[in-house]
Amino acid sequence: MASPPAPDRLRRVLEQALVFAGASLAGVYTPGDDPAVLLLAESAGLPRTLYGLRDSYPVPGAHPVAEAHRTGRARWLGPAELADCPEARRTPSPEFSLAALPLGLAGGGCLLAVSEHPGGFGADDRACLELIARMVAAPAPVAAGETGELPADAFSLAMDSGRVQAGDAILRLFGISRDAFDGRVETLLGHAVPEDLPALMSVVEADHLSIGDRELEFRVLQPAGPPRWLRLRGRLLPGGEGRPARLVGTVADASTQRAGVTDVARVQRLAAALATAGTVKDVGHAVVDALRRPLRADRIALAELENDRLVVTVLDPPEPEAWPEVWRSEWRTEWPDAPVRSMPTLAAALRAGRARIWPAGSALEPALAEVGPGGLAVLPLPAGDRMAGACLIGWDRPHDFGPDERALLTACAGLTGQALLRAHAFDAEHELVGMLQRTLLPRRLPRLPGGAAVARYLPTTAGLEVGGDWYDVIPLADNHVAFVIGDVQGHNAGAATLMGQMRTALRAYAAEGHSPDVVVAHANRLLLDMETDLFATCAYVDVDMEQGTALCVRAGHLQPVLRHPDGTTEIVQAEGGPPLGVLGQAEFPMTPLRLQPGTVLALTTDGLVESPDSDIDEGMDRLAGELAAADPGHLGLVADALLTGAHRGDDVALLLMRYDGMAVRPLRESWTVWRVPEAVRHARRFTRRTLRTWGVRPETVEAALLVVSELVTNALVHTGGPVRLDLSLIGHRLRLAVADTSPRSPVQPTSIGWEATGGRGILLVQAVSTAWGTVPVSGGKQVWADLVPPG
Repeated sequence: MASPPAPDRLRRVLEQALVFAGASLAGVYTPGDDPAVLLLAESAGLPRTLYGLRDSYPVPGAHPVAEAHRTGRARWLGPAELADCPEARRTPSPEFSLAALPLGLAGGGCLLAVSEHPGGFGADDRACLELIARMVAAPAPVAAGETGELPADAFSLAMDSGRVQAGDAILRLFGISRDAFDGRVETLLGHAVPEDLPALMSVVEADHLSIGDRELEFRVLQPAGPPRWLRLRGRLLPGGEGRPARLVGTVADASTQRAGVTDVARVQRLAAALATAGTVKDVGHAVVDALRRPLRADRIALAELENDRLVVTVLDPPEPEAWPEVWRSEWRTEWPDAPVRSMPTLAAALRAGRARIWPAGSALEPALAEVGPGGLAVLPLPAGDRMAGACLIGWDRPHDFGPDERALLTACAGLTGQALLRAHAFDAEHELVGMLQRTLLPRRLPRLPGGAAVARYLPTTAGLEVGGDWYDVIPLADNHVAFVIGDVQGHNAGAATLMGQMRTALRAYAAEGHSPDVVVAHANRLLLDMETDLFATCAYVDVDMEQGTALCVRAGHLQPVLRHPDGTTEIVQAEGGPPLGVLGQAEFPMTPLRLQPGTVLALTTDGLVESPDSDIDEGMDRLAGELAAADPGHLGLVADALLTGAHRGDDVALLLMRYDGMAVRPLRESWTVWRVPEAVRHARRFTRRTLRTWGVRPETVEAALLVVSELVTNALVHTGGPVRLDLSLIGHRLRLAVADTSPRSPVQPTSIGWEATGGRGILLVQAVSTAWGTVPVSGGKQVWADLVPPG
């Protein structure tokens, strides 16, 4: 057998399979130290894990790689044959074809190739692969450093300790002297450009070793000048007999390699970026980052295909004037919707389903010709049995398309289509979750007397489960407003359901007129009676918008933050009780607050102030500092600024209220009605004296006395317990209200006969008042009537 080729030569041979045989992955398996096991010696193309392939196979096994090695006969398997293969059950998707060709005689190893073309490998492709198999002399998997001194451009990384042996050439590329190198992989990573660290960590972290052989380019910082591009090629060697698993490979200056735009490493970098792309926009940005600079393109557009329109996801550059007129005419929001019918050439390329390239001067419709006057590439993005979208790449100057570049574009199209389909499903589910969350939260906040409020909610991006954070603003009687924020334990449908129940319960208890501590205590008992395993935290602040005072109750929740008019901030040290649903006999003390006009009250959940990098105390201090630096005159902008950079591992709720003070305060007086024979006369006298003091018109006073007589009489006759008369004047609107201890509202009779002895009082109240009604008040009710004089 001829001497094995060098690793670089073997990789170049395998890359020919990608270009000339249309393969998306090519690899060579050879016997290792144990002849009963085939090891992956070298590979090129997409990561093998995309197809469920392993880095080793037992020789007696049933996998096509082992069969071709044992029998010396080639195996050609399409999707149907792979579905019947037991090993294929490990594959993420069976929609590909596989070829396994022996390297010479039986027992000499195997060439493996994968194709995603619907027809698999054609006759020309098979002839090309057979030629490549004859060219390959299988190299034995020898690790760097196993056969003597470590080569200058090689490294060997122990996966259990992070200790690395590096050749002198590698240390020179990193700018580290041999004497200064401490043997830690973190020392080398510290010289990398921060943006390239995720790709590097995917190679050197143990959690990602299933990816197998990797090739990528990254940058290292230089003492002066721009960063230097390096290329890493590595492969995992399994451990055994007390030896740890090791990652071995080489690092070289990328400028000494052949042109980067033809390098298969570009595809691997794109695959790594798309693997972490969660949303459609993430996919678009990954494609732009991976293709525009390597291809020296002037424009890239990525769009989803919806019916006959391309819904653009990302345009680079983003300025409208950089794109054709027909695109600018369809510019609706952030991006345009490009009509496919106005671009028949594009429609034909999408129907064909293959990448199309037009050099400079090609006859194209203006909508396409202006995208790439110097050359245009259209990449249909297939995803299973449908077309997910298209990627358009344009050049202003004449551009020559080499065969390697065409292979790069084709491979990128397949990866992007699958990623786009996954991201679209993620976006759709995330929008559904967000819509469910929004239906459980207030659609809009009420207008406040003497103040303004805004709220924001951000769902978590760490998953698709609905969260349990909520907020509410509840207008109460006498210009009181309750501001509520809370968080139910967990992120699931149960937490969301409980969140909706707790929000409704707190609103109902508050509307009944209870004090803040009683409202929270009632909610606590309700949650205990539900017999759920979940608990909730809550902060409830009742603000008197007339007086500028507030009462705060906390149930295991974060403290409120106040921004005073002078710009200083205060984290309110309000007493707190336990979370709701934990203790049946819990107490929830009230803490008084004083609000000057211009004060901003901030309530939030832990998702805004807590992250893996900082604890809650640090987050609360940061929130207070950012609130101090904000302009309270634009409350919506303040809320948006506070959410900038929020850690999205948890959902976030934020409620802000600016207290401005009421320009005109209502006039108020109250009278306790004693149950004595002259009670109604005393109430009328109190009313007449008060209204004359306020300067109310005489005709309005007479109508008010009639209403007071009827309401007080009804309360004394039909209820027991104390009765209270409340008078208030807001502008020209006079409100008369009588509160009692009965929850039953007065019933307006539909008809009254001549013999009826009751029921006429409510009809009289309705006749003389502008409006009337009842509201629950702390176990009883309040019947009110408004009088507004004409004009």
